Amino acid sequence: MSLQELERLYTEAKNALPEITEAAALENWENKFIGRKGAITLLVRSVGQLPKEDRAAFGQRANQIKSEMESAYAQRADLIRQRELAKSLEEGEIDVTLPGRPTPTGGIHPATQTLREIYAIWADMGFQVFRTREVEDDQTNFEMLNIPPHHPARDMWDTFHTTTPGVILRTHTSPGQIHAMRRFAPGPIRVILPGMCFRYEQISTRKEIQFNQVEGLAVGHNIRLSDLKGTITAFARRIFGEDRKVRFRGSYFPFTEPSMEVDVECMLCEGKGCSVCSGTGWLEIAGCGMVHPVVLRNGGYDPTVHSGFAFGMGPERITMLKHGINDIRYFWGNDLRFLEQF
Repeated sequence: MSLQELERLYTEAKNALPEITEAAALENWENKFIGRKGAITLLVRSVGQLPKEDRAAFGQRANQIKSEMESAYAQRADLIRQRELAKSLEEGEIDVTLPGRPTPTGGIHPATQTLREIYAIWADMGFQVFRTREVEDDQTNFEMLNIPPHHPARDMWDTFHTTTPGVILRTHTSPGQIHAMRRFAPGPIRVILPGMCFRYEQISTRKEIQFNQVEGLAVGHNIRLSDLKGTITAFARRIFGEDRKVRFRGSYFPFTEPSMEVDVECMLCEGKGCSVCSGTGWLEIAGCGMVHPVVLRNGGYDPTVHSGFAFGMGPERITMLKHGINDIRYFWGNDLRFLEQF
């Protein structure tokens, strides 16, 4: 260790600094010369090893060089930061004449779109929306609808039971008929009852364990089967097209008598027969019928004075028919490739 070694390091450091143009290289220079373990720093710390007569001159010169190098380092670091900032601004220059990037927005779920269309059509025909609960008691879900315990018709609805005896997730929106009638009896009723239903069954392309339904109910004096057929036909033609053919088939539901299934002409094959309509040329859209006297009585109406009709339809099924969707599971899969089409 000597003054000559100190001067050599000083010259080396001073000559190398102007060549540095990047922050990483400047950091290496600092570590080599003036960092905690840098060569100049170590020399400054080792002044005590020199003879007493040399310590003052060496220490004074070492401190002077270290101070000068630290000042030069700070100036160089500031210069490099300014150059990098200028380069970043130049490379990332914004062209204000370019159109702005569109902000992605969400859309309305296809089932919700169909529900809103259904609401609008029935509202035009004088039906109001009446909401009912999704968790029901067995009595309202079945017994009040003319389905007593052990009735074979219960096999038509696979039920989710809760840990509380007699409390279930509703299997259809039909128990809403009882709630609506008890709310408005003995006055006339024209309501639709939309909501979620739940059935414990195997999920497939046509079946889900949860799905929307829209129940409809009209009760009054002298309501006839012809009123039901005309009302359903008017709805079907509004939602599927004015020229769409509609047919009614006899069926069975415990809470209506007589009961019918409603079909519309297949819009995919125009009635010629295809895989979607199983070659029949027709697609089922709803079940309906005249309200059973037992159900009217349970709802607070005298069946000798009042009559009514009811219907039930699935918005997901209607959406599938309108858009040629062949798998009901798409509605609950949250796949944006499917949802963004609507």
